Amino acid sequence: MPTLAPRAVVEAASTLILGKRSRLELALTCLIAGGHLLIEDVPGTGKTTLAHVMAQLFGLDFRRVQFTSDLLPADILGVSVFERETGAFRFHPGPVFTQVLLADEVNRATPRTQSALLEAMEEHQVSVEGETRRLPEPFFVIATQNPASQIGTYPLPESQLDRFMMRITMGYPDPAAERALLTGRDRRSLLADLAPVADAATLTQWRAEAESLHVADALIDYVQALIAHTRSSGAWRLGLSPRAGLALLAAARAHARVFDRAHVLPEDVQAVLPSVALHRLPALEQGSPDDAARALLQAVALPA
Repeated sequence: MPTLAPRAVVEAASTLILGKRSRLELALTCLIAGGHLLIEDVPGTGKTTLAHVMAQLFGLDFRRVQFTSDLLPADILGVSVFERETGAFRFHPGPVFTQVLLADEVNRATPRTQSALLEAMEEHQVSVEGETRRLPEPFFVIATQNPASQIGTYPLPESQLDRFMMRITMGYPDPAAERALLTGRDRRSLLADLAPVADAATLTQWRAEAESLHVADALIDYVQALIAHTRSSGAWRLGLSPRAGLALLAAARAHARVFDRAHVLPEDVQAVLPSVALHRLPALEQGSPDDAARALLQAVALPA
C-alpha cells in the first residue's frame, strides 16, 4: 500500500463522522503517538462509531466488549478450559487479543473488571493463570464512557485514567452536520462501504517519523513550564506527573506529524494539552474543562 499523508485518514473519516474534524485529528494523533484513547460523552454522539472507523481505515483487527456491571475479568482476558479429548487445559484467548479493543461504556463495569485492562494497556501483555502472553502489535484500547452523573456508572480510578494518553469529547453536531445525519443513511450502515486507506505498517512508519521530529530546547522549556504550573498554582489537588509530561510531548510530536510539519510548534502542544492533561488533573473546584485549559495556557508564556 503506498504511503499516504495522515490527513488522508482524517479526510476519509470525515465522510462518515460529520462535523467532527478536530476530534478526528486528535483521535489520529493519539494512535500515531501509540496511546490509548478515552472518548467521553452522552450516549448517541458517535463515540462507538469513531472507534469502528479508526480501526477500519487502518485495516486493523477489531473487537468490541460491552462493559456491564456483571462483566468479569475473564470475559476480557480469556480463560483456560479443560478438554476431555486431550486431558489438558487449553487457554481460550479473550477479546483483548486484538489490535484495536473497543471497551464500550467502560465505566459501567466494576472497578475489578476495569483493572483487568491495566497490564494490557501498560505492558501490551496479560498475565493469566501464571503465564504471561503478549498482545498483537499494534495494540490500542479505545474506550467510551458516559458522564459520571448517569445511573449505573463507576468512576474510573486515577491509575486507570492515567493509562489513557488522551481523552476527548464528541459534543453535539452543528446544525448542518445534524441535518445531514437526519436526512442521510445510518452511519453504522455506511461502515461496510468504508475501505482502508492505510495499514498497520503505515501506522508504524508514521509513529517512527513522529518520534524523530525535532523539538527545540525552548519548546521543552515551555512543556516544563506548563507542568510546573499545574503543580504550583493551587488550582489542582495534584499536578501533572513526569509520565504525563512524556505523554504531552509524544502527543505534540504526533500532532505535528498529522499536519506534516518537520518540527514541533507551540501550537501542537496547545492543541493536544486539554486532551492529554485534564483527565489527569483533579480540580479543587468543579468547572468547565475548557475554562481550565484556557487558564493553564494563558498562565504560561509562549517560548520566545
